[in-house]
Amino acid sequence: MAEGDSIARLAARLHAATAGRTIVAGTFRHPRLALADLTGQRIEAWLPRGKHLLMRTSAGLTLHSHLRMSGSWSVLGPGKRLPRSVEARVLLRLDDGRTLAGVALPVLDLVRTRDEARVVGHLGPDLLADDFDADRAARRLRAEPDTAAVAALLDQRRVAGLGNLWAGELCFLHRVEPWRAIGTVDVGPLLDDARARLREAVAGNPRQVTTGDPRRPHWVYGRARRPCYRCGTPVSFRPAARPPHGRETWWCPGCQR
Repeated sequence: MAEGDSIARLAARLHAATAGRTIVAGTFRHPRLALADLTGQRIEAWLPRGKHLLMRTSAGLTLHSHLRMSGSWSVLGPGKRLPRSVEARVLLRLDDGRTLAGVALPVLDLVRTRDEARVVGHLGPDLLADDFDADRAARRLRAEPDTAAVAALLDQRRVAGLGNLWAGELCFLHRVEPWRAIGTVDVGPLLDDARARLREAVAGNPRQVTTGDPRRPHWVYGRARRPCYRCGTPVSFRPAARPPHGRETWWCPGCQR
């Protein structure tokens, strides 16, 4: 699943490619939006909100999407088409002949821009937002102090932008055992580090390298049963079906106690 930094980079690319262009024709292949028509509207901006993506138009509408595991957005050159096997949910032809394509989007909504809170108002403070409130994020993380640390970090209602990779790597970097109660964790430094690392990833670390070495990019993520780079202990792993938060989890039992 795309994490907050990946969505921020995508929003920046789409904004640079399409902001200011006018939609001249469009098709929505989605039950709720089958009759939606954005013809004549200008694309004003693409904005990330945690792991959510917002496209605002000149008519005061916002197209909201969430990629989850399958979705993607791309801009096709004039005359280009997607393969027939591709599940296009949104096709918006622009006034320069290009087409904005949303593929296999599991979440898609069209709301008035003033009503964006309907689709993203549940999110906690966004780690990549200019107005990120670290104190508020810390309070929300600790709101249920017995929650496992990794589950709290992944709960977008508490703090927005972290996915499985970043949550697991941050727990390792701060020597926090994933199942440790979040109420016992000093979350201030962890949040500061999370914000810094996500901003670095947006600026120039698209592979989300956490070790400093692109040849071995991650400390524990995806490294089940392989030796820890720091202490040599085999990295532990629990499949998604076992942890209460329903996500795959990696950690080093030697470094994270």
